[in-house]
Amino acid sequence: MTQLIAAGDSRLKWLGEISTEVGDGWVMPWRVPHSERGLYALELAERAAMPAGVRLCFRSDSSSLEVSCDSSEERNLLDLVIDGKLISSAKTVGTTSIRFGNLGSGSKSFELWLPQAGEFRFGGLRIEAGAEFSAPTESSAKKWITYGSSISQCRTANSPTKTWPAIVARTRGYDLTCLGFGGQCHLDPLIARVIRDREADLISLCLGINIYGGATLNQRTFGPGILGFVNIVREKHPTTPIVLLSPIYSPGREDTLNAVGFTLKQMRDEVSGAVETLKANGDEHVSYVDGLDVFDSSKAHLLPDDLHPDNEGYGVMADNMLRLLPKV
Repeated sequence: MTQLIAAGDSRLKWLGEISTEVGDGWVMPWRVPHSERGLYALELAERAAMPAGVRLCFRSDSSSLEVSCDSSEERNLLDLVIDGKLISSAKTVGTTSIRFGNLGSGSKSFELWLPQAGEFRFGGLRIEAGAEFSAPTESSAKKWITYGSSISQCRTANSPTKTWPAIVARTRGYDLTCLGFGGQCHLDPLIARVIRDREADLISLCLGINIYGGATLNQRTFGPGILGFVNIVREKHPTTPIVLLSPIYSPGREDTLNAVGFTLKQMRDEVSGAVETLKANGDEHVSYVDGLDVFDSSKAHLLPDDLHPDNEGYGVMADNMLRLLPKV
């Protein structure tokens, strides 16, 4: 016998989401306000429907757990973390029910780390009949928002807890909001507003690679775009540390001009220059991290497509980000 915990049960706590969409027996997390998704570029809204970094949390003494979900990506994995330890990863192909057993007795803190790619509709839980179930303990964890491209969404990481933002957050005990959008990091003002309106103790912005690839900003507009984006965020985060990161190493793009005459080397100079401009105009809480200090040419063998790190490569990024990101 089991007991059902409905998808909309108020004891379930969502973390890392910007909004939730509620349907008939299901809840879907979004990384933009879903009621306003029509204001966003279609491609960005599609990525925002993918729950990278999103967790579903609760407490229970159940020794088994069954998760109902509907997922749109064949390779999606769901990670179960109990009391901070990764217990198991399970595939979430299509409409399915995933069972985790032998979870031990006693009250435990459960975290379900949702897949970093594909849409995910949560259909509820089943736990042991008579087991206790409650909201998670209130956390005082520092809140970290990171914004970036597919290299922050980390589709090619082995599972949701193996992305570099997840590794950094779990190592430092941060409450993560990951705004990594594959192909869609173009300094959209609406994303600046999302970051502005969310609590944060640390903000990191990984900028440049999608703008290079899409040739969406040039040498006239990229730097001012960064300044405008940061200043929107600053409207409600006047003293929050903001770290600007330039692109990591990418063979074939370092010295190759894109359609608007940019190389990755030039883009790093633009990001660095934007930080200096912000500092010169009174921003004492902004800093710069060179992408080559996060992932350089010595690790090129960990870029299977010369752009995206593999799972080991994301581990390298995490190790370096733990060294380079300021602690809060």
